[in-house]
Amino acid sequence: MDSKEAMRTLITLTLMLTLVNYVETMVIPALPKIETQFSTTATTVAWVTSAYLIVGAIASPLFGKLGDRYGKKKVYLLSIGFYSLAVLLAGFSTNIYFLIFARAIQGLGYATFPLAIAIITDLFPKERVAWAQGILSATLAAGPALGLLVGSYIVQDLGWPYAFHTAFLLSIILVIISAKYIVEIPEKTREKIDYLGATFLMLTVVPLLVYLSNGPNVGWTSLSQLLLIAISVIAFPIFLLVERRANEPLMRLDLFGVRNIMVANIAGLISGAGMFLMFTGLVYYLQLPQPYGLGLSIIESGLLMTPVALVMMIVGPIVGRLINATGPKPLLIIGSVISIFGYLLLDTFRYSVYEVVLDVMITALGLVNIMIPLVNMVAVSLPEEQRGIGIGMNTLIRTIGSSIGPVISTVFMDTYTTWIIYDFNDQIVPLAQVPSYSAFHYMYTAAVGIMFLNLIVALFTRNYVIKTGQHA
Repeated sequence: MDSKEAMRTLITLTLMLTLVNYVETMVIPALPKIETQFSTTATTVAWVTSAYLIVGAIASPLFGKLGDRYGKKKVYLLSIGFYSLAVLLAGFSTNIYFLIFARAIQGLGYATFPLAIAIITDLFPKERVAWAQGILSATLAAGPALGLLVGSYIVQDLGWPYAFHTAFLLSIILVIISAKYIVEIPEKTREKIDYLGATFLMLTVVPLLVYLSNGPNVGWTSLSQLLLIAISVIAFPIFLLVERRANEPLMRLDLFGVRNIMVANIAGLISGAGMFLMFTGLVYYLQLPQPYGLGLSIIESGLLMTPVALVMMIVGPIVGRLINATGPKPLLIIGSVISIFGYLLLDTFRYSVYEVVLDVMITALGLVNIMIPLVNMVAVSLPEEQRGIGIGMNTLIRTIGSSIGPVISTVFMDTYTTWIIYDFNDQIVPLAQVPSYSAFHYMYTAAVGIMFLNLIVALFTRNYVIKTGQHA
């Protein structure tokens, strides 16, 4: 493979993933204005983000399998084609339900990450795969940083539809560039798609994610919620049975018994929960009025995350190179320890912007040392014909973890509260109920425990090093 073609592919994929992550994050500052414009409730408007996440989670393994079967470039272009169309539709939404529908279709763009990782793994020589994966993983920081910062200004000055309009123009440009410069990876398998297995996987995952998304707003034990979790619990063993009996299963279940695949999936679930527990709590803490939080605006919060994104963008490719020399195990252990230290700092020193920036930068440094080795472990441990679906399944599992994190944060913030009070003519007037100091203390204590569990899982990694021309 021509190295120039490989680099053009990597750059194109990096730009597209940055845009996808940008769009997903820039929606967040727009939610209050969307709620007001469409005269809807916070529970309904929350589906603007949930619909994207739920469809994206199930699309990742399915599109990964389609990529293995029909060629990864074709399926990648299909994914971003649907995504671009949905971004266009979202900008012209006339009601909240149409916007939620458009956001659900945008979820198909979520599959671009596992497809991109699979393309790069097939395209680059083994000794450069981890470095390229590190660059792609850095988009998970660069996109959200741009989304919070640039998205906040667009939403504030032009209105939320223009956030989608500008993203659509960029996406069309990148679709054209992708069609021209991304190298086609031939299909790796002739297996038929296991649609029955895919159906029961969907019936397992979608109700679970809806249950987790709805829980903080509608309660955990309502009839509708209990029905959702019942469907998930019933569908999961049926999915396993179908996969065991299928001649050409969606994914070979025996691969989950490979030690590094198992470690990567369990650690992905755990670290995803820990990461989003932190970010969810942090968003609230930064914008709570002083002395309950730091009293920052949405734009100021976005600016605060910029150095964090820079750390991840710089360190990501470095970690990718280190994997070749040290293997993933030392990095996973170091990353877990650094993350634990970062969460302890957030629990202890978070009373100024500078303290929070330093704390989160340290935590992000630890998380980078976890994320990139996990992706690399999945990619190099799978046979070529299962690589797309395997990375997609890992993305799905990490998404479930990222859905659990905000639930944990919300439980603490709802359980431990205090009142904002106002002294009016020597009378104490309660104005609003907000999360208390204890809420954030227990939140970060839980995060420390979660990352300690991640450390234990990391110890079971079977280490390997990759040198030119060999895999040891």
